[in-house]
Amino acid sequence: MSSSFVFEGVASIMVDDGAAANLGAVLSERYAKTRTMLVTDKGITSLGLADAAISSLNKSGFETIVFDDVAADPAETIILTATKLAINENVGLIVGFGGGSSMDVAKLVAILAKGEQALADMYGVGKVRSSRLPLVLIPTTAGTGSEVTPISVVTTGKHTKMGVSDRALFADMALIDATLTAGLPRHVTAATGIDAMVHAIEAFTSRIKKNLISDTLAKRALVMLGSNIVQACEKPDDMDARRAMLTGAMLAGQAFANAPVGAVHALAYPLGGRFHIPHGHSNSLVLPHVLRFNASSAAPMYAELAETVGLAGSTDTQLTDAFIKWLEDLTEATGIERRLRDMTITQDDLPMLATDAMDQSRLLINNPVDVDETDALKIYQESW
Repeated sequence: MSSSFVFEGVASIMVDDGAAANLGAVLSERYAKTRTMLVTDKGITSLGLADAAISSLNKSGFETIVFDDVAADPAETIILTATKLAINENVGLIVGFGGGSSMDVAKLVAILAKGEQALADMYGVGKVRSSRLPLVLIPTTAGTGSEVTPISVVTTGKHTKMGVSDRALFADMALIDATLTAGLPRHVTAATGIDAMVHAIEAFTSRIKKNLISDTLAKRALVMLGSNIVQACEKPDDMDARRAMLTGAMLAGQAFANAPVGAVHALAYPLGGRFHIPHGHSNSLVLPHVLRFNASSAAPMYAELAETVGLAGSTDTQLTDAFIKWLEDLTEATGIERRLRDMTITQDDLPMLATDAMDQSRLLINNPVDVDETDALKIYQESW
């Protein structure tokens, strides 16, 4: 870990139960009254989860346009359609309200609505040259950390995804309101919670940009997430557990925004692209097997994480084994499926997945151990 580093993030983070219902007043303290686009999905609007926020915005003078056509793994067409609406409606403020997909779309719309750069020219790291509209992000799941990251993932083809990673995607404000996550289904709580734990683990072991601040955030996040995920699954209205999960996911998001994730995410993306498995669940399916593969180099770091969450062992190897078992036990306790074979994936599919994973070079370079296609196939076989 280098003693020299740069840490960047969202300028303002508000953690306040019920703040979303008072969104108009919150934003009135920061922004001039302007036409506002709320970017979300139909699941959110059908449940009425955003109604109070929209009402508050309108009452405070932020005339609100709702775009609720976001879908999981959002395609370019969704982003461009939302952008066209923002331009046509002369929108001056973007609010992303929902899971990672809604927030990812909101980030890009805030940039594209300025009309200064095409989406195709933004893919990669540090490629954004455009200014953007003011951007506020409000998560409704505790997992992606998208509210505090400078990353947006876009589905670019039938089975392919591309990422935009640039500091321009950092929001002006993230609003963390645990009441929005009360009552989330068990499967969603499990998948998103494990996703957040993976963010913490991979940030802590990131090869290139591991740093003191990300390490500190990752360790605190892992404690909060690991000690509350089962409770949140079993008692979906436990607000203490929900608040800990949402705050922990935000901390983990800040960690991996600065110390990027590695092979767990690289191997998870093809599972989403090919089989439409939710991203967090995809991570959980390969997590223990990637960690075992990495242990030859990363055992001292896994041992430190093991001690952080209260596990015991006299050697790095023992602590690493205990840490991986702890993760497997937590995953089992949530009730989420744990094997690729449980997801209608056949052994014949595994070579294709391994080939696809090699396209994730942006992520693989951060892994503590080099991963080639043969390695990826072996990890998928162990996950099956």
